Amino acid sequence: MRIPKGLVLMAAKIIDGKKIAQGIQDGLKKEISALGEKPCLAIVLVGNSPASETYVAKKLQACKELGMEGVLVRFDAGVKQAELENKINELNADSSVNAILVQLPLPSHINEQEIVTLVDAKKDVDGLCLLNEGKLFAGIRGLYPCTPLGIVELIESVGKIEGKHAVVVGRSNLVGKPVALLLLAKNATVSICHSRTKNIGEHTKNADILVVAVGKPKTIGAAMVKKGAIVIDVGTTKVDGKLVGDVDFEAVKEIAGAITPVPGGVGPMTVAMLARNVLAAYRMQKEEAAGGKRAGSKKKEYVEDLQ
Repeated sequence: MRIPKGLVLMAAKIIDGKKIAQGIQDGLKKEISALGEKPCLAIVLVGNSPASETYVAKKLQACKELGMEGVLVRFDAGVKQAELENKINELNADSSVNAILVQLPLPSHINEQEIVTLVDAKKDVDGLCLLNEGKLFAGIRGLYPCTPLGIVELIESVGKIEGKHAVVVGRSNLVGKPVALLLLAKNATVSICHSRTKNIGEHTKNADILVVAVGKPKTIGAAMVKKGAIVIDVGTTKVDGKLVGDVDFEAVKEIAGAITPVPGGVGPMTVAMLARNVLAAYRMQKEEAAGGKRAGSKKKEYVEDLQ
């Protein structure tokens, strides 16, 4: 473990994503129970990737535990683009389906962007269609990506975002860009670093909030972290059969004020935010059917406005 010379060590708070996610799910279970019917999530799975199978199983299990209906729509890896598009259109038109999630990644012969963009924005609980991405950018009500929403919850569990300098390492459409926008909407000053950024450590060591999502183990070491920073590690890579993150956890936990472990940090929050998005989609559809009047009286029942 390499610690910057002259730096006084401190014990970071370990942010327990499992505990926070369970609290959110407990609240959702009560809300769903009071509905009198089950919101329905359809998950589209192509192929039999072990990782995708595991993720889908967790999502379906969460649906069952929370009292929602989870439907798995499975295709062989060789499915044609047109066949997949037809199924998405069918699910869009099915009023009994409130939410649609296409498990990524898709096989290389499928145009992934066209598939996720085809999902009805009102049912797009991954927040990846162009309309929902636009709503996120504009700061208006919509369905936003689950992992970035979970990251914001984790940060707010240990500190305030407003006025802080947040650095996001990674610029993917799944995590980096949307989490930067969510942090900006919370009045943080946001910097984004990526593979072409020179001297990344010069940026990260000035961050009050550091979010790392690059998929490369131990990208961030102790010398790259500000004393007392909140560090959110999104990375998950298998090394010698063990899941590790993008942050050198053992070294950085001696510097940071709070840090997420891998596993047990961001991962559980993604599932919890997915469940929240399913409920939000259900409520927005009910609202639309009622002529635009919001169902229920509490704003927390929806994906919140960014402003």
